[in-house]
Amino acid sequence: MKRISLEELFAKHPGDSYQQQYARVMNLLEQGELKPVKKAGTNGKKPALSLSYWITEPNEPSRQELEEELKYGLEPLISIEYYLSHLQAYQTDRSWVLMLSRYLRENRSLLEQPESRNERSFEIWSREKFLTREQGVKILKRCGVSLDFLNLYETAEPFAYYSSTREIPQNMLILENKDTFFSMRRFLLEGHSNILGEKFGTLIYGGGKRVVKSFQDFALSAEPYMQAEGNKIYYFGDLDYEGIGIYESLARQRGTYELPVPFTAAYKKMLEKAKQPDTLPEASQGQNQNLKGDFFNYFSADTAAQMKNILKAGKYIPQEILNMKDF
Repeated sequence: MKRISLEELFAKHPGDSYQQQYARVMNLLEQGELKPVKKAGTNGKKPALSLSYWITEPNEPSRQELEEELKYGLEPLISIEYYLSHLQAYQTDRSWVLMLSRYLRENRSLLEQPESRNERSFEIWSREKFLTREQGVKILKRCGVSLDFLNLYETAEPFAYYSSTREIPQNMLILENKDTFFSMRRFLLEGHSNILGEKFGTLIYGGGKRVVKSFQDFALSAEPYMQAEGNKIYYFGDLDYEGIGIYESLARQRGTYELPVPFTAAYKKMLEKAKQPDTLPEASQGQNQNLKGDFFNYFSADTAAQMKNILKAGKYIPQEILNMKDF
């Protein structure tokens, strides 16, 4: 049993009077949750309390009791096959499994209404991150309950954008990095309408890979003018495996938006400014180099070869090579 001092017990409710603290400790003693340490002595007050206590642990169910609970005590929607073969795992997960069982037995009708992952997680386990950062997914798998069965949906980061006009149709430009987004926005705010010879009405800050998930909810996140027929979406990111990979992921999605195309003029300008490839920075390690290749189809053979040579050399060109005087 774990030992705890009277001082530690009192510290949990620092604003209470001694009489309130005394009543709380006596209640815990009556419920069997505490036992006084006989040789610890008392605090010398009236009424007196022991200076130290043992925290009693509830009796753990036996193997037979666990098996009977699995067979007869859980909601039938929960598969018991895994836990019957792994009783120690069930003992560890038991409180979470029982909460899931109680929810399915008493509140299954709530599943008819879709909820976000965190909302459903809190509804079942009173922990909003249980299905994202904790062991919720593992326990569902052990229980044979799918995420789809819980009727939940994923939430994407809403994208940030600047719109100089809401006229339609219009060109929109997705930008991978924040600095380029701010520079181009400032360029438009100063009265320019064209960037590298192309007119844009809206700039969208992608925030790296986050933009892929954001565009999965394009129909919900984007304003109506952004979804108008005839709009054209361009993409501009770092010239490295990751930046090109982000474009390819966006281009593979099938949503309510026009599939993006590379903003070729910007990439060509990057190559023009990177006249000495040897001075380019080293690409970060661990990037996924399995590109589909669609990106390069928008460029001439010579330009595509230049890009591929930079990638093969382990180099990259950041968007930030361009600034306002280049636009």
